[in-house]
Amino acid sequence: MSPTILGSVGAVTGATISVRLASSVASGIAIIGGRSYRIGQVGSFVRIPQGYHDLYGIISEVGASATPAALIDLRDRGERWMTVQLVGEIVEASFERGISQYPNINDDVHLVTEDDLAIIYGLETTGQVVVGRLANAESVPVRLDLDKLLTRHSAVLGSTGSGKSTTVASLLRSLSALGDADFPNARILLLDIHGEYARSFGEVAEVFRVAPLQGENRLVIPYWALPPSDILDFLMGKLDDRASTAILDKVFAAKQALVAATPIAGVDPGSMTVDSPLPYSLRQLWFDLIDPEVRTWSDTGKSVRAILVEGDASSLQQPHYQPATTNNTAPYLNNVNVLGIRRQLDRMRSRLLDKRFEFLLTPGEWNPDTTGVSAKDLAELLQGWLGHDKPITVLDLSGIPSTVLVQLIGSILTIIYEGLFWGRERSEGGRQRPQLVVMEEAHRYLGKDADSPARNMVQRIVKEGRKFGIGAMIVSQRPSEIDDTILSQCGTFIALRLSNSADRTRVQAALPDNLSGIADSLPVLRTGEAIITGEAARLPVRCRIALPPADSRPNSEDPQVAASWRKARSPEEYESMVASWRAQDPHWTADSGPEENIDG
Repeated sequence: MSPTILGSVGAVTGATISVRLASSVASGIAIIGGRSYRIGQVGSFVRIPQGYHDLYGIISEVGASATPAALIDLRDRGERWMTVQLVGEIVEASFERGISQYPNINDDVHLVTEDDLAIIYGLETTGQVVVGRLANAESVPVRLDLDKLLTRHSAVLGSTGSGKSTTVASLLRSLSALGDADFPNARILLLDIHGEYARSFGEVAEVFRVAPLQGENRLVIPYWALPPSDILDFLMGKLDDRASTAILDKVFAAKQALVAATPIAGVDPGSMTVDSPLPYSLRQLWFDLIDPEVRTWSDTGKSVRAILVEGDASSLQQPHYQPATTNNTAPYLNNVNVLGIRRQLDRMRSRLLDKRFEFLLTPGEWNPDTTGVSAKDLAELLQGWLGHDKPITVLDLSGIPSTVLVQLIGSILTIIYEGLFWGRERSEGGRQRPQLVVMEEAHRYLGKDADSPARNMVQRIVKEGRKFGIGAMIVSQRPSEIDDTILSQCGTFIALRLSNSADRTRVQAALPDNLSGIADSLPVLRTGEAIITGEAARLPVRCRIALPPADSRPNSEDPQVAASWRKARSPEEYESMVASWRAQDPHWTADSGPEENIDG
């Protein structure tokens, strides 16, 4: 008898096969060709010879529950069963997904050896990248189809501590110039919420940070690239319809004046809207709005202002007028163009002066003067993010206050998508040079209930991005909290250890071939081990992800509590802690001072 024999086919129901284990098969380990194999493991392969070709299936269930219902009484006679899902076949020398025929009753079922696995997974073709090794056969590499990984989108899911960040770093290294396949023209943008990845990619990545370190770039996001209604909501809070309409009219007039003074390529004055991404000055807008709120008049005809100090828009100094009287004598209170938004304007001024928001409200060379003219435009912004000579861009968003994080992620994605969409026929567009956008901590801004610009834009990317060369990789520890539309559009799942039952259910729903037994192993996966399924994988596979070098892993390791508590206590300066807090910069030092760190 062949040493690989497991049993024989006892029942066939579509692609589901019930296998009666042979009496000679004992549980434990089989030694074949000098290698040891675990017998009857859920998720492992079996082979069913069919003359000139072999059928292959994956074990999904073993034990009493795998016994066919019609034969349930046979358990008393000692028969053992397992359930197998047919997934493909080898015709001549190549493996193909799907089957052309079904096995017959009593056909032999064999254990799959590493030589068989090498045929299934080892075929190397152009456009594949190695991401790890088979968990039960370390000599067999696991490859993913890069085209389908990007165009059909993907999700990396795993509980805290499962190795999710390291897996993402490993995947991106494999997809870039650091990988075996060597893609120097790759274009990957990573939204790094916690500032973990700056050290992971070395010389193949450009890092943008609000408070940049040496060798990094300053991250700025021009406020005028956001819809004015969103930025006004952040600056001023709730406004009634009358005030909101009047303010947006002023913004639109400022954009019209800019285009009239200096024609801008691609802008048609007759079709532009208030949302057209054109510069305008928030400081001038504040000044134009505050003046009617505080103005007084020296005459009843309201032609002479009772001005004391003119004020200045660029420095946010409001004009000062003589106080209005209450006895119907000069100076008189203004009632022309008054919106009653003095409190909201005070909040707007505070936000404009707040250094935590300089990256957005005073965006360096993208900050317009009071006439709306800025030194740089969106072309330079996209050139900096996407057009440099390195395959990876890391946008470190850890220094961005949570109050604006969701809006800014939506704006970043909008800038990237709109640029690549409208430039799709050009060499820098998405079709000529596809773009992968990796979204860490996605559950924070892609929730089911949050009607946010980030969620709306990601929905558009996963629905339409395939046609325009824009792919999404969703990374999350809580897949159950992510919007259903977004997760359902992900064609490839890389699922690490998941303990929460609701999260596991989301992954199970995405598994093909009714392989629920594989998903049942999600809670017991080792750190750095993943189940990969979907369009980029030849077959669902349990994989050990290749680890990056120790000095290139994300800064997301757990603190070493025991070691830290054993060593002697170091001097502590809580003044520096508070200074870092106030500067919103964990790298703040007394030598550099808060101003230097914030401005970069």
